Amino acid sequence: MSRERFMRRAIELSRENMRANRGGPFGAVVVRNGEIVGEGWNAVTSTNDPTAHAEVMAIREACRTLGAFTLAGCDLYTSCEPCPMCLASAYWARVDRIWFANTQDDAAEIDFDDAFLYREIALPPDGRSLPMERFMGDEALEVFREWAVKPDKVPY
Repeated sequence: MSRERFMRRAIELSRENMRANRGGPFGAVVVRNGEIVGEGWNAVTSTNDPTAHAEVMAIREACRTLGAFTLAGCDLYTSCEPCPMCLASAYWARVDRIWFANTQDDAAEIDFDDAFLYREIALPPDGRSLPMERFMGDEALEVFREWAVKPDKVPY
């Protein structure tokens, strides 16, 4: 399959699932060695899960398919430039490359505006509109210290 065919599949998933009222107009596929190993579409409203974005769903399926928690060696094709959550998910999954069709500005034109989130992430915790306050840090750090010396941990 060519890059165009992978992107067309992501766009097809966005259209198909939007028309079926499963969620917003977003689709994604994860590709490894010329094969689709994960597909996803926006399922926020049909699953009542605000994290059920197309890219996250495709990443989850690809990880299940490959039996791995990283997607090194994989490309992510998505019908729209990833939102901050999906972009972070792609980084955590360690995909090699992201290919996208619509831009974040295109998404904003149809009321999917992520600019607010990008601005908020850049602020220090105490400057964000969602109140955040550190609490019981010393107790939580004990667990981190234990993890740091845990001999049988699986690093990621």
